[in-house]
Amino acid sequence: MHLAIAGFGALRLEHLVLDYNGTLAIDGRLIAGVKLRLSRLAASLGVHVITADTFGKARGSLRGVECTLQILKRGGEDRAKAAYVRRLGAARVVCIGNGRNDRLMLRIAALGIATVQREGAAVEAVQAADIVALDVRDALDLLLVPRRLLATLRS
Repeated sequence: MHLAIAGFGALRLEHLVLDYNGTLAIDGRLIAGVKLRLSRLAASLGVHVITADTFGKARGSLRGVECTLQILKRGGEDRAKAAYVRRLGAARVVCIGNGRNDRLMLRIAALGIATVQREGAAVEAVQAADIVALDVRDALDLLLVPRRLLATLRS
């Protein structure tokens, strides 16, 4: 995915890194419509879900989605998520998350999108993001319909 955004810069995105709980799922259950959107995005981006999997449902919920699932050990999730993004090449990554442990990956990614859903969003995550979306489906649709990114980020 390649975009030139006036006042923001050029985006050459190759990977999508997402938090699971609070972002793709509420109380461990995948939000309706997410699976279809992730499958569509997997045609143009490497999709990576990185989570501590608090409810233990990520693997089963994502069955059938072409993605890499990284389940983290408890403690230091914020640093582990940022390190994962760096290994992929942060300049080629878009991240979506809502939690305090997502703030570092949102900050270093070429494009960071914070979501504010039923679980809410940590202030630090919102401040680290380039865009805030009220629903993960809207956040994913920004990538499926990139003109929306142009409208939001240009100056």
